[in-house]
Amino acid sequence: MAEADIAYVATAGAAGLALALSAWAARLRGRLADRNRVLEAAMGRAHADISARDGALAAFEDVRIALTPGGGADRLGSPATWDVIVRDLTNDSDVVLSDPVLVVLDAVRAAAGARLDGLIDRGEAFDAVLEGQSGAWAVEGRSGAGAAWLRLSRLGLIGTAAESGLGLLADYYPAPTWVVDAGGRLAWANRAWLAEMKVETAETARDKGLTFDRGADAIVAEAGRLHQRQEGFRWTTGGGRRRAWRIVAEPAPGGGVLAFALDMTEAEETRDTLRRHVEAHDETLNHLADAVAIFGPSKRLAFHNTAFQSLFSLDPAWLDERPTHAELLDRLRQRRLLPEVVDYAGWKARELDFYGAAAAAPDDSWSLPDGRTLRMVRQPHPLGGVLLLFSDITDELKLRSRFNAQIQVQTATLDKLNDAVAVFGSDGRIRLHNEAFETFWGVSGDQLRTAGDFDTVAALCQTTMPDPSLWLGLKARVADPDPESRVPISGEGRTVDGRVASWQTRPLPDGATLVAFSDVTARRGLEQALAAKAQALEESTALKREFVGSVSYELRTPLTTIVGYSELLELQGELPERSRQHAGAIRVAASQLASSIDDVLDMAQIDAGEMELTLGDVRVCDLLDTAANKVRARIEGRGATLTVACPAGLRPIRADAQRVGQALEHLLDNAARAVGDGGGVSLIAEGAPAEVRIRVEDTGRGIPYHLQAHVFDRFVRRERGGPGVGLALVKALVELHGGWAEVESEPGKGAAFILHLPLEAAGVAAAPELRLG
Repeated sequence: MAEADIAYVATAGAAGLALALSAWAARLRGRLADRNRVLEAAMGRAHADISARDGALAAFEDVRIALTPGGGADRLGSPATWDVIVRDLTNDSDVVLSDPVLVVLDAVRAAAGARLDGLIDRGEAFDAVLEGQSGAWAVEGRSGAGAAWLRLSRLGLIGTAAESGLGLLADYYPAPTWVVDAGGRLAWANRAWLAEMKVETAETARDKGLTFDRGADAIVAEAGRLHQRQEGFRWTTGGGRRRAWRIVAEPAPGGGVLAFALDMTEAEETRDTLRRHVEAHDETLNHLADAVAIFGPSKRLAFHNTAFQSLFSLDPAWLDERPTHAELLDRLRQRRLLPEVVDYAGWKARELDFYGAAAAAPDDSWSLPDGRTLRMVRQPHPLGGVLLLFSDITDELKLRSRFNAQIQVQTATLDKLNDAVAVFGSDGRIRLHNEAFETFWGVSGDQLRTAGDFDTVAALCQTTMPDPSLWLGLKARVADPDPESRVPISGEGRTVDGRVASWQTRPLPDGATLVAFSDVTARRGLEQALAAKAQALEESTALKREFVGSVSYELRTPLTTIVGYSELLELQGELPERSRQHAGAIRVAASQLASSIDDVLDMAQIDAGEMELTLGDVRVCDLLDTAANKVRARIEGRGATLTVACPAGLRPIRADAQRVGQALEHLLDNAARAVGDGGGVSLIAEGAPAEVRIRVEDTGRGIPYHLQAHVFDRFVRRERGGPGVGLALVKALVELHGGWAEVESEPGKGAAFILHLPLEAAGVAAAPELRLG
């Protein structure tokens, strides 16, 4: 190739390379320009975020300090807040803010130096309080992002919660409640506290230096010093009466203390009343003629009346030492005041085995060596232990002997009468008869003595007088304890051999009945009277059933209308709130009335024998949960708690789930009315070999002892309203299943209702089931 060609090619290549480099440079400049624009936008956003952060920090009365590992310290927060903090901590309004961080760090190190070192060296978080001129400052130490952070904020225990539902609840809490800050100054108080102090606001109370009670202040101060919950009991005087308070002080975050004053006046008065009742009870027992001794659960003598000491002539000083039951028996044996027994050790062991028994033992008689006879009664004491009652029946036995002698005299007297006379006791057994009675009926004395009861005697006499109505009427007069039945009656009749006989009955003062025959009586009139009475009873039952059904229908129709319209009124948007509350009250009252009517109808259906059970396999735990969920809101609304306890392995029972649940709802409703603030209701299921026991316990005021025997009676007046059939219906529903119900209660300590349900319902009202063998 010529040199000219080579030069041309080189020139063209150089020109192309220059063009390529120019294009590459232009593209590189464009990319750099785009990257610069992106970085400028990111930098703008970062500056905006920093400005927003600084604005957010400046909007609140707090500051932050970042301590770096190298010993540096950066501060965050508005300058105005830093100025307030430093001036407050230094107690100098003219201080020059040369380095606010050092001022704050010095104050923190003085208050919590060791904890500050733990934060810087090991990242251990801490909280502290700094006391300033105008108030306290909360210090929070935290670690993060390779630095140790300190946050200072004005200490305030009552914040936005005061305007929230929680603050409103605390303000309206009936017990006096107040909060003190770390310096012991009043920070907040609710309406009840202000009412007790007779001031309008907490600021007024602070200005006047008012406190609830000096003893309560000491308890609050102790809780703040120890950072532990403290409780105490105080009596105060105000409004012309003494009041008892239970003070509860709970430490709050930031060094403050939250305090409650719970009114215990009623409980203390009740305790004092109970003490007086116990003293009156002991005084009453001291006036009894029978000897009474009460041994506690530890088998030591807890009480004895004067008659007990006199009966056995025991040393009062020795009795005051509270000997054990075994020691008392040994002392009585030494003085020969116990029955003479061969095996004293075994007899003594049997006496002491009664502790823990659930029911009273049969009456026992002690024949003492000195000739006296004592009747002894043992029964469990409601508070544990055993109650022993001794009665000297020596004179009673003598009277019985004299009574037997009089009976013999009466028998001899009756034998001289011409009329056939027999005397039957209240138990229906023949006690006396004369010879004319044997002759009249053609029976022997041995036959009458062997017969014993009225039915057998009547069977012997029916060969002469086979009129069944006569003997039914006589048995009604002999065995029925009703005063209306125990009236003198008489009649006439004809025997099988054509004799006309007259007869009469006379009730005797001791409950016995005298029957005299001068001939045999037909007593057809009595048979007609009994038939009329039975017919009247059936008509009365039918009329009652018809009346209940008619009344229930007449009541349900307007109740349905009342409930419907009340619900419609509640849904009206323009209805005033007070009117809506009135409509709700009408709806609740109508629903309660409908429920009461249902209870009355169920009782009427059970009484008529028309209620049938729908049996099925029922999981007791599920049944308890369902019943508890229906009433939980009501119980917790009263300030109480509801606890459900059911063993996991409890086997199902064969029962009517609806009826058992109905019974549980009545018991839980009764418990919900009984408990108050701070109380509790327990729903407990327990398994047994042949049954399942369901307990509904409450911590209310309990049931008086004299009312416990009638708690399941129907239509008994209740303190809290209602027709009085709820508990009676519970008992009837359980008995339909073949079970039974009981109540355990001690006044002032709540009540427990126990349902004993068999594993398989055995009630006659259960519908027959198809069983595959």
